[in-house]
Amino acid sequence: MSAADDGENRSLGQLVSTATSELSALVHDEIALAKAELRQDVKRVAMGSTAGIVAGILLLFSLPVLSFALAYGLRSWTDLGLAWCFLIVGGIYWFLAVLLGLLALMKFKKVKPPQKSIASAKETAAVLGNVKPHPRTQGEAIPSGAHVVTRSSA
Repeated sequence: MSAADDGENRSLGQLVSTATSELSALVHDEIALAKAELRQDVKRVAMGSTAGIVAGILLLFSLPVLSFALAYGLRSWTDLGLAWCFLIVGGIYWFLAVLLGLLALMKFKKVKPPQKSIASAKETAAVLGNVKPHPRTQGEAIPSGAHVVTRSSA
C-alpha cells in the first residue's frame, strides 16, 4: 500500500489531527530556534550592562575617597598646587569611565535580531499562505466517516 492509498483511507478528522500535530511541532521547533539564537544575544547584553554598571559604580563610590587620597599623594610627589592635583585625579576617573562606557557600547552594538528564526518563520508563512484546499469535482465521492455540512443562503 502506498502513501497515497493510505491518505485516501484516512478520515478527514485523522488528516486534520495529523496536520494540527505537525503544525504544532513546527511551531515548537521554531520557538526552540529563536530561544537558542537569543541566548547568545542575552549574554552580550549582560556583559555590556555589567560593564556600564561597573562604570557607574566606579564613578559614584570610588571618586570621593580615592580622589582625596590620590590628590594629596600627587601633591606630596610634585610641586603642583592642590587644585591641579584634584583636576588630574578627576580626569583619570573620567578617562576610565569613558573606556568602560565604550566597552559597553561595543557589546550593545553586537546584539542583532534572531535572523535564522525570522527567516524560518517567513518561509513557513509563505508555505502556509500558498496552501489551497483540494478542489472537489462534481459527483466526487465523500470519504466514509466524513460529515457533510450544508449551508443555507439566508
